[in-house]
Formats: sequence, C-alpha cells, structure tokens
Amino acid sequence: MAARASTYKCLSCTLRSSLLRSTPGFVSRTYATTSAPSSITSEAPKEQRTTKFSDRLNSGPSFSEFVGGNGKPLTPEDALELRTAMVGPAGRKKQITRLPEWLKTPIPDGNNFKKIKNDLRGLNLHTVCEEARCPNISDCWGGSDKSAATATIMLMGDTCTRGCRFCSVKTAAKPPPLDPHEPENTAEALKRWGLGYVVLTSVDRDDLADGGARHFAETIRKIKAKAPTMLVEALTGDFAGDLEMVKIVATSGLDVYAHNVETVEELTPFVRDRRAKFRQSLAVLEAAKLAKPGLITKTSMMLGLGETEEQVMEALKELRKIDVDVVTFGQYMRPTKRHMKVEEYVTPAVFEMWRERALEMGFLYCASGPLVRSSYKAGEAFIENVLKKRAQEGLPTAVSGASAASNGVDASPETAS
Repeated sequence: MAARASTYKCLSCTLRSSLLRSTPGFVSRTYATTSAPSSITSEAPKEQRTTKFSDRLNSGPSFSEFVGGNGKPLTPEDALELRTAMVGPAGRKKQITRLPEWLKTPIPDGNNFKKIKNDLRGLNLHTVCEEARCPNISDCWGGSDKSAATATIMLMGDTCTRGCRFCSVKTAAKPPPLDPHEPENTAEALKRWGLGYVVLTSVDRDDLADGGARHFAETIRKIKAKAPTMLVEALTGDFAGDLEMVKIVATSGLDVYAHNVETVEELTPFVRDRRAKFRQSLAVLEAAKLAKPGLITKTSMMLGLGETEEQVMEALKELRKIDVDVVTFGQYMRPTKRHMKVEEYVTPAVFEMWRERALEMGFLYCASGPLVRSSYKAGEAFIENVLKKRAQEGLPTAVSGASAASNGVDASPETAS
C-alpha cells in the first residue's frame, strides 16, 4: 500500500511541473550541480589579451641569446654601478636605489644555525648577531658544527638605554634588571660549544651605577674558569666616561678590549646618542691599554654615512696616537625606515684602499669590506693566531702593523668563511 501511495505522489508531481512549464512567464530553475543550458554555452568565448608580463618577456632577448654568452664582459665600473627603480602607485612613484650585489647575503638556515639559536634561548642569552640584524649571521652560525661557528654574546639584556640613529637594538630609559645567572649561563654555553675565541658585548646600561662593568668582569672570570684556553674579546660601551670602570673590565682576564668609535668625529653628534662622544671613546681605548700593557685594543668604523676621505684619515691618526691595534671598516646599512639613510654604498675597491692605508699607518690588523662588522670571523682568527704566537714567544707588546702579514694569517678581509 505504501509503495502504491508513493507512485501516486510522483505522478502528481510530474503533472504539476508540466502545467507550470506551459504557463506564460515561467522560468526554469536548476540545481547548482546541473550543467548550464546549452543556449549559454553555445556562445563563443571572448578573446583575452596577453598579459603585460608576456609582452615584456617576448620583447627581451631570446633564450639562446641569454645562454649564448656572446655579450662583452662588464667593466668593473659597470659591474659595480648602482641600479635604480621607480616604485609606488601611479602618480606617487619615487626612485629608489637597489641594494648592490656585493651587499646581498643568503637567508640564515641550516641545522647548526637552529641548534645555536635553541641553545641561546634555552639559557636566556642574547646575541648582537640577532639584535643588530648582522648580515653575516648565516656565515658565522653556519659552520659544520657549533665549535666551528662564532657568535657575539650580548650581555645585560636586549634593551639599551641609548638611542643611536644607526642601531636597531631596542631602547628604554629603565630596562629590566640584570640576570644574576647570566655570567654562569654564558660561561656554560661557551664551554659547551668549545670555541677558541669568543666576543662579549653589551647594551649600554646608563641606569646602573657602574654601567654594568662588574657584570662584564664577572662573566669573563667565569669563562676563564670553565675554559682557561678560550680567548675572550670584550666589546664594551663607554661607561659614561668613567675610566675606573674601564679598568675593571680591562684587568678581568680578557685578551682583547674593543670599543667602537662608529664614525668620524664630525658626524658623531648626528650618528650616535648625545651621550656618546668621539673623544670620550678615544679615552676609553687609551685607558684600557694603560690598565693592562700589551692588551690588544680594537675599534670599528662605518662608512657610507657621508664622511669625507680627510675625516676618515684624521680619525685613523687619532686612533694611532693612542696605540689602537685593530680597526675594522664596514658599510652602514639602514635597519629600518626610522633610522639614518645611507648616504653612499662604498665599493669594495674603496674598502681595500682603507685596509692598505691602515696597515701602512701601523695598525696590527685591519678588516675592511662592505659586510665587515666589528665582530668579524677573519679578524678574530687573525687576532687568535697573534695571541697564541705571543704566548709561545713570550712577547708582551703588540707587533707592528708592517709585520701583520708575516704572522701566518692572511690579512685580507676575504679570509672570512
């Protein structure tokens, strides 16, 4: 009986739909899954214009011309020529300068890079490599194993009390308090990696009575206790000009005392925080040398900020007057749009010129190149060999810059891996 009722219902639906179709103005409705009526699909498709990308591609050289290698080689001037481009919406386009090829670096990756990063985070340590967005991080952290890598540990947190116009490190008037476990954790991490040479630096801590000098010294002593053969370089701030604090760090057992003048004297007020002064930085480097005779002192300068050749030469003369041993030159690269603009992309040839001049003036070593930074693998390797040779020969004083190339290490910046 149920089957018969279902049949009657289906016949009723069929008759009703037939009557509706015969009614004037009736529009047939279809389900979403049904195909479109044949009257719509029968229309010829409209011809579409090729894209602008295809037009540009077709107007360029053919593939055979591209791989043929028949073109003349570029001259050094053409190869180093800066490229420009117009960017922005129509009516508001502006010209920008493309980053030169010699300043492009690979994206950090690899297992060793990740291992070092995990070690640092696990011990609540920070590195200037990350905070300052160093372009060499993929090289320095990308060794075949952690012992072949280098990392510059940044003590006293990741927040600075100063606001230099070139630096991307976070700033605040009152950063968090110091971590009392940091000296021990730092020494443990470095012992675990088994490095031969390590660089310690820090943010400026003008909120502390001693500027963090005792924290620096304690970390160095812990490292030397856990790894006596490890060579330690300390890249410090100026401690607000308190030279007694400089002495505390210089006599804590470190091997190299570094403090950066950053730029020439004339540009210092425009580049660095108002509390940082060129002459004050010179006093720090001189005090470190006096506190521990024979201690290697080191500084770094950025190029591309608008300095002149005469200003750079004058700065080098001032550094030699106080017997600074090592100087490095690198290209200033703008971290964000909030920071100073790059005035010039200095070519590798000019960096080589400054390296040669520095060695002629008597500097023990000079690393100079677009991607060179204060903490630089080639420079550290050179200083490590010099210190080891001194220990073997019992030499308390620095060797002359003229003999730099005879110490068994290539003095050129290309020695970095």
